[in-house]
Amino acid sequence: MEIAGAKVLLTGATGGIGHAMARRLAAEGATLVLTGRKAEVLAALGDELGAEVVACDLGDRTAVSALIERSLDTDILVNNAALPASGDILELTVEQIDRSLEVNLRAPVVLAREIGAAMAERRRGHIVLISSLSGKTSSPRTSMYSASKFGLRGFGQGLRYDMSERNVGVSVIFPGFISDAGMFADADIELPRGMGTSTPEQVADALVLGITRNKGELDVAPLAMKAATAFAEVFPGPAHALTQRFGGDLAKNLTDKQADKR
Repeated sequence: MEIAGAKVLLTGATGGIGHAMARRLAAEGATLVLTGRKAEVLAALGDELGAEVVACDLGDRTAVSALIERSLDTDILVNNAALPASGDILELTVEQIDRSLEVNLRAPVVLAREIGAAMAERRRGHIVLISSLSGKTSSPRTSMYSASKFGLRGFGQGLRYDMSERNVGVSVIFPGFISDAGMFADADIELPRGMGTSTPEQVADALVLGITRNKGELDVAPLAMKAATAFAEVFPGPAHALTQRFGGDLAKNLTDKQADKR
């Protein structure tokens, strides 16, 4: 899929990772539509990039339907918006669980289905789902976040099969800890030694690669993080024991810092 001249709908554009992706897509020649809960927060970025800005709360089904109705001519859909949804499951309310699933999973699925149908009719388009390494292996106090991100991985894999015969590409991107922007950076947590970070620009690089080369899955993380994730996927029992022993403080600190964003 060529980015130059394509109309791109980017959700979750208010955050630093969204900003990096928006700037990279604009540099590639895309025509951008940026969404977030507060359009006024996106106004400066919209002015900078000559992009259209649309206020949309993805937890509101009526707002999602309205966004879809005005976006059926989208060539590239980037589902980036997400809530941390972190915390011990017994500390989360049912309302918080519902909202995390609405924003992190239902909205991307519905946007991909409805806008993807229009792409299929034109036999042209690309859909990107921003998951997380937490969508491959979970850790303490991330049950709901991981549930939504695992869901995006499974949906993306199946969607890629369904859409390939219609000439529409699908990519799922799995960032690890991101420096300078995003949920982890906002929490201002110091990582244990040896656990590195990536940059928002590296996520944007993966986004462009996924679209232009139609890559199914792309990890954005240092080699050690990728290796640890692969180990946990193959050996979940030992990985669980190691995480319980060494990862508890990080998980608790991260949860405490993100409690107001559930």
